[in-house]
Amino acid sequence: MTLSLFDQFSSPSYLGIPLILIALSLPWVLFPAPSTRWLNNRMLTLQGWFIARFTNQLFLPLNVGGHKWAPLLASLMIFLLTLNMLGLMPYTFTPTTQLSLNMGLAVPLWLATVIIGMRNQPTHALGHFLPEGTPTPLIPVLIIIETISLFIRPLALGVRLTANLTAGHLLIHLISSAAFVLMPMMPTVALLTAILLLMLTLLEVAVAMIQAYVFILLLSLYLQENV
Repeated sequence: MTLSLFDQFSSPSYLGIPLILIALSLPWVLFPAPSTRWLNNRMLTLQGWFIARFTNQLFLPLNVGGHKWAPLLASLMIFLLTLNMLGLMPYTFTPTTQLSLNMGLAVPLWLATVIIGMRNQPTHALGHFLPEGTPTPLIPVLIIIETISLFIRPLALGVRLTANLTAGHLLIHLISSAAFVLMPMMPTVALLTAILLLMLTLLEVAVAMIQAYVFILLLSLYLQENV
């Protein structure tokens, strides 16, 4: 039972070849490429409107120096959103349930924001470790706490995305299994369980979108402190 429950989170392979590269490259195939025409179709227009609105909302509080991150973070937002949504389809694999992948995205981007802060404004970046007006006996303790909070940021980014998606997939798997088991014995309870499964699926769709947005939003907040 344990193997069948957690088997959905293992990286798929066919004939010994890992298929995670196909799962990672599939979202880019689904999006239409921009055209040079004056008038685009509805899909391209909707895609451009969404990217423009998201970028405007995300980078509005940032300084001008952080606006150069707009293409990277907007592309990452669409990539994570598509991966999370495709993972809710039957017989699919969600790469963002793998902590290694999420940490591979979180650590380099967080480290880039820290390096930018240390390079452009080292005094301001180091000032976060010791707030102004701190009593002298508390200085070593605050420096240790702020250092730990700085290095725990990428772990929080990766674990948050992994834990939310993994928990949602596990709940969907458990409730759907319960509905199939209860169908021949108690049809009424099975129907109520199926309704609960539908509501949980809608909630998981919302979680998939929100977690992709939260990942990028936290990265933009870290960037805002260093530009």
